[in-house]
Amino acid sequence: MKIRAFAAVRPNIEDAAQVASVPYDVVDTEEAKALAAGNPKSFLHVSRPEIDLPAGTGCSSPEAYAQARKALDALIAGGTLVKDPEPKLYAYRQTMGSHSQTGIVATFDTQDYLSGVLKQHEKTRKDKEDDRTRHIETLSAHTGPAFLTYRDDKAIDLVVEDACRKAPLYDFTAPDGIGHTVWEIGGASSCARDELVELFARVPVAYIADGHHRSAAASRYAKEHNFEGESRWFLAVIFPASQLKILAYNRLVKDLNGLSAYEFMSRVSENFTVGRRGDRNCRMYMDGRWTDLSWSIPKGADAVGSLDVSYLQDRLLAPVLGIGDPRTDARISFMGGIRGDAELAAKVDSGENAVAFAMEPVTVDEMMAIADAGAIMPPKSTWFEPKLRSGLFVHQI
Repeated sequence: MKIRAFAAVRPNIEDAAQVASVPYDVVDTEEAKALAAGNPKSFLHVSRPEIDLPAGTGCSSPEAYAQARKALDALIAGGTLVKDPEPKLYAYRQTMGSHSQTGIVATFDTQDYLSGVLKQHEKTRKDKEDDRTRHIETLSAHTGPAFLTYRDDKAIDLVVEDACRKAPLYDFTAPDGIGHTVWEIGGASSCARDELVELFARVPVAYIADGHHRSAAASRYAKEHNFEGESRWFLAVIFPASQLKILAYNRLVKDLNGLSAYEFMSRVSENFTVGRRGDRNCRMYMDGRWTDLSWSIPKGADAVGSLDVSYLQDRLLAPVLGIGDPRTDARISFMGGIRGDAELAAKVDSGENAVAFAMEPVTVDEMMAIADAGAIMPPKSTWFEPKLRSGLFVHQI
C-alpha cells in the first residue's frame, strides 16, 4: 500500500478549533446552519455551502458548488487556512471519553483503490459519487478525508508513539466534548516520515471504514485526469484496527405495512424469540416500550448472512414490513447509535415512525472479513465514532 506526504492547506494554530467541523454527511442543512451560526471560519461554509445561500437552494446545485469554492478561497485569502511549505504526514488523535484512536493523515493512491488494495464493504450510489466528484472538481481540492483502517503493525505503532511525544500542532476539545490533537511528522522529523512511508509499503491491504463515496469520487476524478500529478492521490486518515470504535446503526420504519400491532407481533414471533436475550439480539421499540428480540445465526450462513442487520432485513423488514430494498425504500430510515435510545424512541412516540430497532454494533473483524471475501455489507451497517473533523487538512490538486 502506498501513502505519501503532502503539503496540506490547514488552519493556523489560533483558528483550528473554530475551523474544524463535523463531516458534511452527518448533518442536514438546518443542523449545519445552526452549528456554523456566528462562526465565519467554520469549515461548514465549505462543506455545506447551501447554508449561505437562499433557503431552498439545493446542496448539489451549481450555486452551492460555486459558493463552496468562494468560501474556501476566502478562508485562504484571509489567512485562516495556510499551506505548509513542504510535504508532511500528520498524526491525528481523537479522544471521546475513555476511548482514544490515533491515525496517520496522508494522501493515498487512487490506483490502490481501483486495484483492490484498499478494500470496500459498501456499495456506492451514483448520485453521491457525482456530488463528491463535482465538489472536488470545483474546489480543485479534497476537503474531507476518508477514514481507513489496517491490521495492527507494531513497527508502525512505535514510530507513531514517538512522534506523539513531541509538542502537538493542534490540541483542542470540540463543543461535543471530543478531543482533537495533531502532530506534524515532517521537516525536522522527516526520518520518521520516510520510515512510515516505507512501513506502510509493507502493509498488504487496508480497508475503507467510512468514506466510500469520497474514495470513489477521488478515483473517478483521478481517472478523468489520467492520474497526473496530485490528481492521483486522495486525502485520508488511517487507523490501526484495534483502536476503532463502531456503534450500532439503528432502523426506523414508518408503518406496520397494514398489519395491526397484534398481527405484527405474531409475525415477529415466527423468526425471533420475543422478550428474551439469546445468541444474537436487537431491541424493538413500539407502543411506548422496548422489547428484546433474539435469534441464532442460521446454519451455513456466510459472513454477510451472519450479520444482525442481515437477519433483521431477511426475516422481518422484507417479509413482514415490506422493505424490499432499504437503499431506496422511503419507509425506512437510519440513525447512528451515537444519538442514543431516547432519540430513537422519540421518533416513534412522535408518530413519525411506527417501530424502531436498536441493533448491536458490527465488529471491525466482521467488517474486514466481509471486505476480504469481496462481499458487500447491507446499507447502514456501521457507524464509526468519533468522526473525523473536516477543515483540519485540505489536499489541493
